[in-house]
Amino acid sequence: MNNLHHLDDDDDEVEGYRKIDQYNTKDVERIAAHYSDILDALGEKPEREGLLKTPERVAKALQYLTHGYNVDAAGLLRSAMFEEEYSQMVVVKDIEVYSMCEHHMLPFFGKAHIAYIPNGHIVGLSKIPRVVDAFARRLQVQERLTNEIRDCIQDTLQPKGVAVVMECKHMCMAMRGIQKQNSVTTTSAFTGAFENDVTRSEFLRLITASLD
Repeated sequence: MNNLHHLDDDDDEVEGYRKIDQYNTKDVERIAAHYSDILDALGEKPEREGLLKTPERVAKALQYLTHGYNVDAAGLLRSAMFEEEYSQMVVVKDIEVYSMCEHHMLPFFGKAHIAYIPNGHIVGLSKIPRVVDAFARRLQVQERLTNEIRDCIQDTLQPKGVAVVMECKHMCMAMRGIQKQNSVTTTSAFTGAFENDVTRSEFLRLITASLD
């Protein structure tokens, strides 16, 4: 984002922890102005005490929830690629996912399970969850999000194969519409070696197995 400034709320420091977020101040003002109109259209009074700062807070929240547009996911992977002869499956499972449905701008959230089979290079393990966040922190549909994560890892690392399985709950289903609170949507995407039934079955077994 351009014109970034640190904007700290009164509650940014709690028990010695100081949260520092960055926002585009011009965009905060622009989004906040629209939300004042939205509150008014909903029958609320934007000037009442409890809502005075709500447009600004919503504007900041939306910037944070969509900051993935400004993240180079492939660059994250390239920053921590290492030559290594390891050629067995690498699995990172139970990665927390938080995103926003582009149809209703309501949250969906759950877990992603990701594996790749190195082909001369491995990547720092923390970069895989960061790639998930880079794409999740945008207006999304779960199907596209699953494919984007797969394609980024495949195109950047050039492994022998990539597997992505995502399980999420969607608030657009739970809070409105069909109102089914316990439904879970599962999506998957595979490349290379994971298109083989044996390799894919091993991956699915590993992500469902308990280490307890």
